[in-house]
Amino acid sequence: MEEQISREIAIGESPQGPVRRMLRRVRSWIERHPRLRFAYRFAVGLLGGLIAVIGLLLVPLPGPGWLVVFLGLGVLGTEFHWARRLAGVIKRLLARFWAWWRDRRSRRVASGANAGDA
Repeated sequence: MEEQISREIAIGESPQGPVRRMLRRVRSWIERHPRLRFAYRFAVGLLGGLIAVIGLLLVPLPGPGWLVVFLGLGVLGTEFHWARRLAGVIKRLLARFWAWWRDRRSRRVASGANAGDA
């Protein structure tokens, strides 16, 4: 299951997809217009920041809080290198946390099964 998810993430992050190619063409057109470039960067920053903040507010509630945070960082990462780096750091931290959690849970289940055998 985890391997399948990793494969799907790699496919989604591939720069060869049709949506990515279309976005690169649009982005190159925007780069040729300085005023439009400023407005675009401002809009991306505002929208990505708003989505990330809403996601952080949703984290303690049941639901997709972290997913919304990553969506906001993904939007910000289209224009800002620091957001791409931050998203990578958070992905690695969450992967380590989930590995620890699964290991902890499997040890707990194993010790519970052994205690029930006695």
